[in-house]
Amino acid sequence: MANNTEQSNFKYCNSLTSYSRYKTRVVNIGDVPLGGDNPIRIQSMTNINTMDTMGNVEQAIRLVNAGCEYVRITAPGIKEAKNLALIKKELKKRGYDVPIIADIHFNHRAAEVAARIVEKVRINPGNYVDRKIKDKTTYTDKEYNLEIEKIYDRILPLIKICKQYGTAIRIGSNQGSLSDRIMSRFGDTSLGMVVAAMEFVDIFRDLNYHDIVLSMKSSNTRIMVQSNRLLVHKMISQNLNYPIHLGVTEAGIGTAGRIKSSVGIGALLADGIGDTVRVSLTEDPVNEIPVAKKIVNHYFYDNQKPKPEKIISSFVNPFKYQKRKSFKINNIGANNVPVVIADFSNVHNKYLLSDSEFENTLFKKGFFKDKNNKWKKNNLGCDYFYASDIKINYEVPSDLYIIQNINSWQKNKSNFFPLFTADEYLNAKEKSDKQNFVIVFYDELNTAFINKIKDDNTVILVFETKSQFGTLEQRKMFFELANNDCNVPVIIKRNYKNIDYKNLMVNSAADFGVLFIDGFGDGIWILTDERINTTIINEISFEILQACRLRFSKTEYISCPSCGRTQFNIQETLMKIRKHTQHLKGITIGVMGCIVNGPGEMIEADYGYVGSGKGKITLFKANEIVKKNIDEKYAVDELINIIKENGDWVEKI
Repeated sequence: MANNTEQSNFKYCNSLTSYSRYKTRVVNIGDVPLGGDNPIRIQSMTNINTMDTMGNVEQAIRLVNAGCEYVRITAPGIKEAKNLALIKKELKKRGYDVPIIADIHFNHRAAEVAARIVEKVRINPGNYVDRKIKDKTTYTDKEYNLEIEKIYDRILPLIKICKQYGTAIRIGSNQGSLSDRIMSRFGDTSLGMVVAAMEFVDIFRDLNYHDIVLSMKSSNTRIMVQSNRLLVHKMISQNLNYPIHLGVTEAGIGTAGRIKSSVGIGALLADGIGDTVRVSLTEDPVNEIPVAKKIVNHYFYDNQKPKPEKIISSFVNPFKYQKRKSFKINNIGANNVPVVIADFSNVHNKYLLSDSEFENTLFKKGFFKDKNNKWKKNNLGCDYFYASDIKINYEVPSDLYIIQNINSWQKNKSNFFPLFTADEYLNAKEKSDKQNFVIVFYDELNTAFINKIKDDNTVILVFETKSQFGTLEQRKMFFELANNDCNVPVIIKRNYKNIDYKNLMVNSAADFGVLFIDGFGDGIWILTDERINTTIINEISFEILQACRLRFSKTEYISCPSCGRTQFNIQETLMKIRKHTQHLKGITIGVMGCIVNGPGEMIEADYGYVGSGKGKITLFKANEIVKKNIDEKYAVDELINIIKENGDWVEKI
């Protein structure tokens, strides 16, 4: 636990236990102002060549019609920057006055052209001025400061133009594209990302320019959350309040991409941080909009209800991951990965499945039968199964544990354990001598109760909440345990009512994500009252844990959403790579369209597939180039060969 001095150094939001939006200054972006009391804005980016005027216009219109409020378009060169004028002209001709954001990397002259045309320019402090210098890994103080002076000289013309034309600027730090200069002092860390951005902020302020938006992006949800928290902390210490753009970059595709985005963006929205959101999926960009809207809407429907006591400091360091200390009970707590508890009780009770039907439902995914016709668990098999009052009359795998209500507990079976309410446990005459699960709500978790159970090495608490927006309430419950020096393991449980699959995926990822990223929780338990396929709920649980980087059950993909810089079909390529590699547990593969973030993101990947020219691919092992400028049609096979050569390949079961 941190001392009081440390706690005061951790402030990054208004409250940790009740929703309170961090108030930023208003920045006008065309006719759609950002920050202040304005709604959290939704944005996306076109993914076709900027010189395709009509293609960009048509895609921008589809984005706006889906609910997109800002449209970003890449401008890698001067000709692309100039063509933004034609795109804007055609959009206005068709009745669309959506603000356009020019996405700039490397080319400051393109930024200066674009700033005269569009409402906002995004620049990357990692490559706007700084350049990669071969074998340059150290900088003297003099060399370091000279580089900052270069930034000042390079940025001055852009600032003058932006002042004249009323153009806003986003300073966007990406973990995957930090400069050598920043890397030499800070590495690819949250602090490095914040320092890189704040160097530009200091120059902008010195030039009396304040139409600034800031972003800290990474494909690693922990780094993304921690860097944004640290950014706000730094701004608070300097009495600054620039609006913040949120996004998990290169989130990927399908369920994994949506859950990863919901974990990172949702964690920050829960803290009251964020003024605009972009979900980065390797799909049609229109698909990003409903996901972004669901994440944003999740944090506002329950705002008027009473909230628990306001706390503005934490006993954990919000800028660095550290798992909450808990003692080990079987496979729960201490250094164990969080367990997954599958709840099939509603399915069985509502649809009255027979034992054979129920057995097949339980073991449909995550389990297989061995040569002796016995059930075995694979990477996606739940660890615990809540059976409610159901009698289990068939054999279960030896590494699957069953939780039952106390009155139905089959105590004669070694891997069956009871579930109590708080009162039931305190008054129980019979308990397990190994594991006892105890459901507790916020108003029950008082000092008297904690003192009675905190030294019981059989108790596993299950944190429940009666509020639909109970994430911050559950965070407060962890604070109560810490305040009473209680290291009992905790399962986080959420009950979602009247919800469909798409909303469950987003809401649960946002709710659990902030707690897991804080280092809280030894397990996940999701319950719904609708007949969402129970194997899908199980899959969502594993995806959340993987997105939080706590438990890897399958291949992790870092893949960009594509843009006008990409010179191959990244969506088709990603699907092809997934087809051949998605069975490789614990391996991370980066699939990147171009050199902007590609090489840098390989720090987070075991293997990488990065576009290096038209139809040409460069392959990486971690951040080291293995093969360069391979013909695209051979690149996937070559990637597989590299994985095999390094001993990370296993055959599909």
